[in-house]
Amino acid sequence: MTSTTQPTSSVAPRRAALGDPGYQAFVILRIGFTVAPILFGLDKFANLLVDWPTYLAPWIDDIVPGSAQAAMYAVGVIEIVAGLAVALAPRFGGWLVAGWLAGIIVNLLTIPDYYDVALRDFGLLLGAVALARLAQRYHGERQPH
Repeated sequence: MTSTTQPTSSVAPRRAALGDPGYQAFVILRIGFTVAPILFGLDKFANLLVDWPTYLAPWIDDIVPGSAQAAMYAVGVIEIVAGLAVALAPRFGGWLVAGWLAGIIVNLLTIPDYYDVALRDFGLLLGAVALARLAQRYHGERQPH
């Protein structure tokens, strides 16, 4: 093979992978479920987006040690780790995020007036499950880079 044909042969499979709608969905979900948990996790330390402790159900605040803000610091660390897990191991990370969202939903369903946020998080949970399932297909194979 000449040096001009070698790059062409590696470009074709890459284009084919990038043209696969399932692979595109996997990449979109992987990026989203990497970035969002990390950003939300970091914001637990700054409370720029919202006053996060208000999203903690009183019964949970009663059983965790320390203040609601201290609990949010722990939540932030868990969310950052979950985002990194999606980036590094999406088959595991997708299920981790889905489980975390299930816990958030239970928390929110026990706070009056947060049902809309719980419903939104249920939609995110479905996306995380879809990511985990797509990762089973696309992350198990070596995709051309």
